[in-house]
Amino acid sequence: MTPPTKTLPSGDELPAIGVGTWDIGGDIVRDAVRAGLDTGYAHVDTAEGYGNEAEIGDVLAEYDRDDVFLTSKVLAKHLDYESVIESCEATLDRLGTDYLDLYLVHWPNPAISLRETMDAMATLHEQGKIRNVGVSNFSAYQLSCAHHVSDVPIAVNQIEYHPWNTQDDVVDYCRETDTVVEAAAPLARTEVFADDTIQAVAEKYERSPAEVVLRWAVENDVVPLPKSSTPEHVRANLDVFDWELDDEDHARIDDIDHHQPVYDFPARDWTGDTYGISE
Repeated sequence: MTPPTKTLPSGDELPAIGVGTWDIGGDIVRDAVRAGLDTGYAHVDTAEGYGNEAEIGDVLAEYDRDDVFLTSKVLAKHLDYESVIESCEATLDRLGTDYLDLYLVHWPNPAISLRETMDAMATLHEQGKIRNVGVSNFSAYQLSCAHHVSDVPIAVNQIEYHPWNTQDDVVDYCRETDTVVEAAAPLARTEVFADDTIQAVAEKYERSPAEVVLRWAVENDVVPLPKSSTPEHVRANLDVFDWELDDEDHARIDDIDHHQPVYDFPARDWTGDTYGISE
């Protein structure tokens, strides 16, 4: 199956589901990405912070680069102008490509000027090293600032999004500004599988909890990026475009939200590898 796409401001087409690769590496990520591309995915999401770009590059070398929409992200500690440029070039080298379809600011960093970051993104865009610019884990306020200072359209905001944490304020602002919402951790790292509503809907449709949750995200006009360490699950996660939830069941899932994130918590480890802000 070939997934539908969403048209970005550049005119590029973003596949409506992608292979997530957080927290997997080595042969596991190679097998997952290969299974995805062989099944019909055309969208792979990684990041310098995931530590698996080189392995993904090994797999991409087996395919036509133009057939894959490839995303990576720059760490929050690398958001000064020169570091954004250097991080992107290192990412391209590890992935074995001369361009990214989408490059995201992985996390906002209040210690570094957002204008400086977006100026570097504009430079990379002008050089043809990145085709589309986006952000990740940005609040509505932070995204508004990014739109204001960026010379290149902000195409995407990748956020934590699943039935236990829908971040309606962020999603609503993205809708207002034609910013595509991508769902990181769309399955809440499998925690929502135990939800009574998800289990009941899955039983009714004779689908897995993962398929139900991903179908719900797609119907909410969100691009899910499910991660799996097994090729079988990677292939199964694509099976969400030839059926639909009825309105009542979709509404039941909409009503679940417990405002319960699995990773995007207010407290931050400011001195850790992601931010790297010294005291």
